[in-house]
Amino acid sequence: MKNDEARELLERIGETFLRGYALAAEARTPAEAEEQLEEIPPRFRGFAYEGAGMAFTILDALPFGSGRGVDGFLRGRGNAHIYMIYVGIGWGMARLPRFLWPKSATLDPLLLWLVHDGYGFHQAYFHTERYVTQQFQDSGFPWPAGRNRGYAGRAIDQGIGRALWFVGGTDVEKVVSMVEKFPRARRADLFSGVGLAATYAGGGAEDELRELRERAGHYRPQLAQGSVFAAEARVRAGLVVPHNEIATQVFCGSTPEQAARLSLDTRPAGAVPGVLPAYEMWRQRVADQLISLGGVSP
Repeated sequence: MKNDEARELLERIGETFLRGYALAAEARTPAEAEEQLEEIPPRFRGFAYEGAGMAFTILDALPFGSGRGVDGFLRGRGNAHIYMIYVGIGWGMARLPRFLWPKSATLDPLLLWLVHDGYGFHQAYFHTERYVTQQFQDSGFPWPAGRNRGYAGRAIDQGIGRALWFVGGTDVEKVVSMVEKFPRARRADLFSGVGLAATYAGGGAEDELRELRERAGHYRPQLAQGSVFAAEARVRAGLVVPHNEIATQVFCGSTPEQAARLSLDTRPAGAVPGVLPAYEMWRQRVADQLISLGGVSP
């Protein structure tokens, strides 16, 4: 671990995730869980909603589950945290047998790839030897059904990249060294995940974030794209804190609010033609806009 401050931050994030899980698991309704989730400090609240998303996914899969856990959660105040809740669904899937996985058709077709992000984070964090050291890739991941299924491995890599920020203890040297051991074809998605985690979770001082930006080299646009998505998640939920502002300025040359606006302005309105899903087109549009606006350089 880089230092005591980083260790304490990551421990607090983990504890908050588990608290969110417990609050959802013990609540009689999503609304009851929300009341307690909203009491968690802004810096950590999103992680609690992520844990709650995992819990409601597992509750939905139980024989006597309501079948409306995640759906009901997203109809309430959880909607402001939809990105984190979708990531939490991926955590739930990592702990459930495949026949109990949610139907992809019940989820937002644009955002469902965040489920893979959550799954990838879980696998890299809890099965680090296989997913990080041995660099296992879920190229044949069996979810979702449909023409874009082949993209699943890339979306999982984005979650693995996010996990590397935690596995590496927010130490830029360790994190970048881990990314650079992966095949080049996977590094863009990994750096995207790193940028998202470094922006959303924090743990890096401004000089360390600048070092990360420089070390990303050719993948700076993807690092910044992940930062933009983190900013949108924070702004949408009303959870912007100082480290988000520092990170988006370093990675994107903008405020979190400007980065969030860029995310919304480039968001596809529906399906797009081609072999890649609208979600990937969204990511590419964000990266391209950051380059054209002069916020980052490849």
